[in-house]
Amino acid sequence: MSGYMTGFGNHFASEAIAGALPIGRNSPQRPAFGLYAEQFSTTAFTAPRAENRRSWLYRLRPAASHPPFERLDNASRLMTAPLAGPVDPNRLRWSALAMPDGPTDWLDGLVTYAANGDAGTGAGIGVHLYAANRSMERRALQFSDGELLIVPQTGVLTLRTEMGLLAVPPGHIALIPRGMRFSVSLDGPARGYVCENYGAPFRLPDLGPIGSNGLANPRDFETPVASFEDDEGGFQLVQKFQGHLWQTTLDHSPFDVVAWHGNSVPLRYDLARFNTIGTVSFDHPDPSIFTVLTSPSDTPGTANCDFVIFPPRWMVAEDTFRPPWFHRNVMSEFMGLIHGVYDAKEGAGDGKGGFEPGGASLHNQMNGHGPDAASTRKAMEADLAPVKLDDTLAFMFESRWVIAPTSVALELDERQTDYDECWRDFPKAKLPRAKG
Repeated sequence: MSGYMTGFGNHFASEAIAGALPIGRNSPQRPAFGLYAEQFSTTAFTAPRAENRRSWLYRLRPAASHPPFERLDNASRLMTAPLAGPVDPNRLRWSALAMPDGPTDWLDGLVTYAANGDAGTGAGIGVHLYAANRSMERRALQFSDGELLIVPQTGVLTLRTEMGLLAVPPGHIALIPRGMRFSVSLDGPARGYVCENYGAPFRLPDLGPIGSNGLANPRDFETPVASFEDDEGGFQLVQKFQGHLWQTTLDHSPFDVVAWHGNSVPLRYDLARFNTIGTVSFDHPDPSIFTVLTSPSDTPGTANCDFVIFPPRWMVAEDTFRPPWFHRNVMSEFMGLIHGVYDAKEGAGDGKGGFEPGGASLHNQMNGHGPDAASTRKAMEADLAPVKLDDTLAFMFESRWVIAPTSVALELDERQTDYDECWRDFPKAKLPRAKG
């Protein structure tokens, strides 16, 4: 495995062969070794400098060198917003996706659970889960509708991107820029989650009153060094474009970038390095204080998507109901669990495991949700000594718009049809009797 460079939003430079990267200019008349210079832009050319993202790639052949794309007619369960049909307000939960019986690579193992916004106008997200058991063989992907935030739950992913190699085990995340070509190799059966972000690229949230340190530190994000393939064999290139899959065949590897520089790059991040901030007095803080990455919208403070985690942490609040409180929210929440137990959902479901690792839940805006009855009773009766939550790592994709479940997700065997039952057994509060 190649090495990494560190930092979020940095301008990097890397070359796999000395002298391949031009110095002092981006597009020389004759790049070294007969390479082709190509700009890769994931924001508009005129975006403000602080928000502008682009990289220059120096490759064996231009990415434009391919035959026409043709529609890929297969049984893909991938979808893109906008989705048709009404959305009901009901809360939803699923058990972990079953591993496939036959050979299934990462692309074929993707299932779209939900989406919002409109990929064509650059707003909203798609939420996919995957279950796969085979590496991609001479096959590459290009998601043109949005950047990908990949959250493995089990199984290590090795992502070969145009800019180098990323190893992404459970407990890490990967961020693949919109339109970047990549492939996925596995070390065994793998399962996890994907947020396809149609909106503004993910960035680190502002820290505000927290100050200059805390949450996800820029230095902990890792970008691969240049690594290329000089392979003349045939490769299938699959592009997701406006909700449909298209394919073409290359007579060479798409991973032929010998050198590159810029700030639109693939990244990985170890969630164990997240510096969790919490109360040291009373009351449970808003979950926004656990935000790792945010995709802002045109309304300040109201995200197109926030990626929020609930990692191991100390609970020390006095005279406080410590799990996340009951609430109704203008934001919509899609949750997943990487390992352990989520402290607001310790009860069982309908015999399918409750909120289990690899599972998911969806709570749409303004619909009440919170701890299940068993977790509530435990929290209200607990001795409020300091407690370390060790075996837990949950996360949430939170968005300003209603997240519509897909018809495929609603019909999955993994859907827990009795999810509402977890809020059934709450005893009525006992008011004092009026005197007289």
